[in-house]
Amino acid sequence: MKSKVIIIAEAGVNHNGDLSRALQMVDIASDSGADYVKFQTFKAEKLVNSAAKMAEYQVANTGREESQLAMLRRLELREDDFRKIAEHCRQKGIGFLSTPFDIESVDFLVSLGMDYIKIPSGEITNYPYIRHISRLGIPVIMSTGMCGLEEVRDAFKLLLKGGLERNDITLLHCNTQYPTPMEDVNLRAMSELRHEFGTAIGYSDHTLGTEVPIAAVALGATVIEKHFTLDRNLPGPDQVVSLEPVEFRSMARAIRNISLALGSGHKQITPSERNNMAVARKSIVAAKDIAEGEVFTEENLTVKRPGTGISPMRWPEIIGRKACRAFMADEIVEIPEDNL
Repeated sequence: MKSKVIIIAEAGVNHNGDLSRALQMVDIASDSGADYVKFQTFKAEKLVNSAAKMAEYQVANTGREESQLAMLRRLELREDDFRKIAEHCRQKGIGFLSTPFDIESVDFLVSLGMDYIKIPSGEITNYPYIRHISRLGIPVIMSTGMCGLEEVRDAFKLLLKGGLERNDITLLHCNTQYPTPMEDVNLRAMSELRHEFGTAIGYSDHTLGTEVPIAAVALGATVIEKHFTLDRNLPGPDQVVSLEPVEFRSMARAIRNISLALGSGHKQITPSERNNMAVARKSIVAAKDIAEGEVFTEENLTVKRPGTGISPMRWPEIIGRKACRAFMADEIVEIPEDNL
């Protein structure tokens, strides 16, 4: 992973199966400052059977109840659509990603060229799917929603067994309720994932607003994934929990600032504050007139700004010495360095 936080603008299925809208979302993601825009690649018939029901949040967010198959058919894009999207991403200078939901889609997306393969939370228990991905030698970003630690461990081991290294894998803490209640976010779980697996960690967000992904960066997330939409009023299962363009740009800007603000972790004087040291710090000064040869004492010395003279931390070295010359009250005390 790069040292800076990778921001993934999750278009998902918010294009509602419309290629022109998907291309427009690429433009928005590029303008927002995201590193990647990510879609979802699936064949509806390969993803669900005809009896699969919609999730409760999907019913609530769409205001309609139908089979998952019927819903997904409307949201599906064709392979040729993805070729056009990937090319448009190259033209716009933003990375193209898409989450595959079956092995055939994995291989198709690999043919388009992606920096990472994204494993969604729902596929983390899909043994043949993860085994196949592990053998491709392409870095993986894996969401861990709906998972306990043991399930994450099983999938992680399978990726390693297939030939990936730890530094090829990024684990995203995630909660798959849309929207996620604040009390269920549990950002501190990122620390457990980092400690347990010794790999890069990140956060895939489904809360309302932007404060949680920004906080995740402060806690060490190296990847942030967040849904966005052209308009939250559009139909679709994920629109309501998605950021609109202005909001996404604001979040991206805040993440970049927080990433910079985290710094190296080493406590040191920074270039921006160095010039303030003389103004804000203090020096040893004469509390009253001092004659040449007079002994410096607690009574004839004091401490005042500016900090251009002898540091007050050298007070014990100065007390008891003789003045090399006369000093007026309020004058910064000087002692030749070879006498210190």
